[in-house]
Amino acid sequence: MDFLQILILSLVQGLTEFLPISSSAHLILVPVLTGWQDQGLAFDVAVHIGTLTAVVSYFRHELVKMLSEWWGSLTGKGMTQDARLAWAVGLGTIPVGLAGLLFKDFIELYLRSPLVIAATTIGFGLLLWWSDRVGRQVGDEHKMGWKTVAVVALSQMLALIPGTSRSGITMTAGLAMGLSRQGAARFSFLLSIPVILMAGGLEVVGLVQLEEGVEWGALVMGIIFSAVSAYLCIHYFLKLLDRIGMTPFVIYRILLGVFLFLLYV
Repeated sequence: MDFLQILILSLVQGLTEFLPISSSAHLILVPVLTGWQDQGLAFDVAVHIGTLTAVVSYFRHELVKMLSEWWGSLTGKGMTQDARLAWAVGLGTIPVGLAGLLFKDFIELYLRSPLVIAATTIGFGLLLWWSDRVGRQVGDEHKMGWKTVAVVALSQMLALIPGTSRSGITMTAGLAMGLSRQGAARFSFLLSIPVILMAGGLEVVGLVQLEEGVEWGALVMGIIFSAVSAYLCIHYFLKLLDRIGMTPFVIYRILLGVFLFLLYV
């Protein structure tokens, strides 16, 4: 891999992991559209480490408090808002984890095509627009009921389909259930932590089974570039979200989907 390929793929992962526009779709499409060879499993692991580092770093204070309060809920100190949020993140990850184990091979074989990505990019983009328009936007991630947690958790399974966007579908579900834009986004980002850990863990297992050389320089650069870009993405997305809403991302998804249909139909 040359420097330009490393930089672009790292930035694509870092910027699209947390925006509601689907990182998996972009990582599939970039090599297809550029004619580059597949970046390989080791590099995928590296950029996942980068984005995981970014989200954990950004929410480090919240995570420390959530884990402390979660432990307190187990030792009889009561169920605080942060403890409930910690339980919500943990339990909310179970459906997508099970779905990933059950359907991973089917998705890899049949759903990683540009036309599937085009359809899901447009369809779930319109659903995001709808939820942003009709949602009450009154609650935050600390005041969710268990019904909201269940709906968001189940919706996250759809993110296994390329083009759906894990952050996009969880924000869509959160908005539809009455969360504010900030609340839906922050819960989505917290949910990404165990999901990225699971996805990265599966990739590490696959990587261990491979017998090929590792470009350590490329991996280190991938981690750094993806981590920095992801951290900045989270920061500015949350800062600007209430001002710009979801419409710019919906428009981007529609344009991308139309472009793919024109290119591959």
